[in-house]
Amino acid sequence: MERESMEFDVVIVGAGPAGLSTACRLMQIAQEKNQELMVCVVEKGSEVGAHILSGAVFETRALDELFPDWKERGAPLNTPVTADDIYWLNNEKKGIKIPGFMTPKTMHNEGNYIVSMGNVCRWLAEQAEALGVEIFPGFAASEVLFNEDGSVGGVITGDMGLDKEGQPKDSYMPGMELKAKYTVFAEGCRGHLGKQLIEKFELDEGQSPQHYGIGFKEIWDIDPTKHQPGLVVHTAGWPITDATGGSYLYHAENNQVLVGLILDLNYSNTHISPFDEFQRLKHHPVFKQYLEGGKRVSYGARALAKGGFNSLPKMTFPGGLLVGCDAGTLNFAKIKGNHTAMKSGLLAAESLMEVLSQTDAIPSQDLTNYTQNFKDSWLYDELFRSRNFGPALHKFGTFLGGAFNTLEQNWFKGNMPFTFKDDVADHVQLKNTEDCVKIDYPKPDSVLSFDKLSSVFLSNTNHEEEQPCHLKLKDITVPITVNLAQYDEPAQRYCPAGVYEIIESEQGEKQLQINGQNCVHCKTCDIKDPSQNITWVVPEGAGGPNYPNM
Repeated sequence: MERESMEFDVVIVGAGPAGLSTACRLMQIAQEKNQELMVCVVEKGSEVGAHILSGAVFETRALDELFPDWKERGAPLNTPVTADDIYWLNNEKKGIKIPGFMTPKTMHNEGNYIVSMGNVCRWLAEQAEALGVEIFPGFAASEVLFNEDGSVGGVITGDMGLDKEGQPKDSYMPGMELKAKYTVFAEGCRGHLGKQLIEKFELDEGQSPQHYGIGFKEIWDIDPTKHQPGLVVHTAGWPITDATGGSYLYHAENNQVLVGLILDLNYSNTHISPFDEFQRLKHHPVFKQYLEGGKRVSYGARALAKGGFNSLPKMTFPGGLLVGCDAGTLNFAKIKGNHTAMKSGLLAAESLMEVLSQTDAIPSQDLTNYTQNFKDSWLYDELFRSRNFGPALHKFGTFLGGAFNTLEQNWFKGNMPFTFKDDVADHVQLKNTEDCVKIDYPKPDSVLSFDKLSSVFLSNTNHEEEQPCHLKLKDITVPITVNLAQYDEPAQRYCPAGVYEIIESEQGEKQLQINGQNCVHCKTCDIKDPSQNITWVVPEGAGGPNYPNM
């Protein structure tokens, strides 16, 4: 197919903290060197920030490096952390507040800020555009563009105006080729293209498989008399009894709290519904005391990569590199991935400019200098010191694993003379239905707890209905013959948006119905499907959630 094309020095896929930090730093260095540089950022969301979801307690370390004067520039960091409360929840009624000295230092948040990362990314986009970066929201990078020698030469944006069968409608517009000397993939956790590149170039060879969690977030307007700006609350224990994970409640600005749950996707009980675990969590007195009398105004969900140091792939390949959560740089010991994503972007930009500044450099070579720059950075050191955190929780459970992590982080500063590994992929850990205890979740009361469809409504999710489904089944028979038969089709439960349903025809035949319109782009189905039969691909640009300030 004949496609229009545009050429750049660097194309960046994804306008999140990693991609925008890469873009800003590239232009800063280019200006310092008085060098012309053409940088483009493509973003599948309808606007920058529309697909950003993060807790978020934000550490400014990388931002301080990128824009030391961020306060004067008006960065939306308005709520410094004032206190850390950490609880062990015994059951649905009781919880114990844990003294600070008994928790890992990585969980302490003095000097950090409670933020909306969506708004931080909007601000970063303004800084990038002021530096000369071109940002194209509403354009989904759907394919990797390869050069004749096999190196990456850019991306192709998705076609617009296809019907459900993939045939052009009257509104059809073919995607464009965005060609580049180097392409940076900053798509976030389980990136559609990053996943393909890891497989093609065998970037994860010799590493532990990546591990994931599903993270939920709601924003609530609460009674001003209950609001304590800057208070950070974390919990472990109930309701997660058959898995590992934890929850949070952050007091942000404007009488709002941010409440959520992270549940590790290595769970084995096929009856677990992460969404319902989150909904019943809010009835616990630790949360109810703040939420009661308030109003839920936003909802969203997103997978997060939590394998850490042991699961990091090789981040470079001919013609490009992976940054941020596309590579898995989140530090789960801190429950933070924004500052690490930004730092990986800064390192990417500096490594790129080392090569782009050389007049005799070979275009699309492997950026081997990035690997060394990464190893010499505080990012490498931070992730290395946290390498045992996740595996310890998986190996020993939340309570004993947490005790080990407190010992390692507080007394040994992450430098134990051994490394725990977790080499079992999340999707293979589900047990057959008959081996699992059924869970009876309480019905939502529409006051503190809610159903999936009313929640999706708050995410402002929308997709053009007459387009090919972006949730692809490798084998359409597997959901019934394998997943339903062995696991009671867990997609009905692990999806936080009601996308997957088992329906029965008048003849009594069962089939999987995919409600792709509901998809909030969390990627959980791509990760947790026990048959690895579901592949998430990008829908038409601008489709998906439209988060205002998540």
